[in-house]
Amino acid sequence: MLAFITGATGFLGSHVLRSWLAERHAARALYRSPSKLRIIDDLQFEAVQGDLDDAALLEAACAGCDVVFHVAAKADYWKDADREALWRINVDGTRNVLAAAQKAGVSRVIFTSSASAIGICPGVELADEDLAFNLRPQQFYYAYTKHKAEAVVAEFVADGLDVVTLNPTVIIGPGDLNAISGSFVIETARWQWLVPSSSGGVAVIDVRDVARAHVAAFEKGRSGERYILNAANLTYSDFFRLIARACAVRPPLLNNPDWLLEPTARFIEAMRQLGISTPMDANQVRLGGQHVYFDAGKAERELCAPQVDIETSLRETYQWYSQNGYIRRNWLTRLIGWF
Repeated sequence: MLAFITGATGFLGSHVLRSWLAERHAARALYRSPSKLRIIDDLQFEAVQGDLDDAALLEAACAGCDVVFHVAAKADYWKDADREALWRINVDGTRNVLAAAQKAGVSRVIFTSSASAIGICPGVELADEDLAFNLRPQQFYYAYTKHKAEAVVAEFVADGLDVVTLNPTVIIGPGDLNAISGSFVIETARWQWLVPSSSGGVAVIDVRDVARAHVAAFEKGRSGERYILNAANLTYSDFFRLIARACAVRPPLLNNPDWLLEPTARFIEAMRQLGISTPMDANQVRLGGQHVYFDAGKAERELCAPQVDIETSLRETYQWYSQNGYIRRNWLTRLIGWF
């Protein structure tokens, strides 16, 4: 079997490539920057340099493939407020890949969406695949673009293309070069007990489980269906406690009360207007008081169940960041740890 994988040099894409090759299949992988190839330079595959806006290149890359894994996306939404880029890559890029797959006669496409495209249930209820999307564009623009990308998928499915959609929750694990969700670990290792926690909660899963689900979706997924991928629903208090344990530091002592979330978000917006980078997006802070939990029962029944527990995932994530120079002990971290 031959697969074309977009985003293969990214965090999730590199693991999808590894999982696919582990099944003794062949792969053709799209990449943009040669510098990013180092994360997969130990693998045997056909490398294709290009971008999602090159229709001819995408069609040529899809030719002869049995499946396309469209993993590429702009996901560093809290570091970059470039909405035009989010739309161009996440929505227009998806349309270009699906069109190329359709023209090339690819038998199946696995589209990597996001659990954020599902929406949020009130309280501590678990959102499932049937929930109607309920986030406003200005509330979480990244989620809005993934929601619109799924609308593009629906158009192609109606036109006869076989597409299975996967909706992973927050992905953690080793190999996150861009430190997207991995920033939780890096910041906790740096600031230790000073990291503030909020009253809400988060859903998380290990990257290797998400990658395995991609292969399972090719083998067993139902066309036109979407599958939430999730391993655990955790309060932020429990999540940061597990991260602190993985980093061998004291757990956070500060609880950011809900009434402080909006002022904090406005402060972040003011900082960004001044051109000052912040580790979190204002709208992400606003969501900190909500329990963003998901039900992954459908994926576990029809595809596969997670195999990596979150504590192991966080420990191995910390080890990877430490070994690759993302986390360094300095006078500040030692001072914080001393108190």
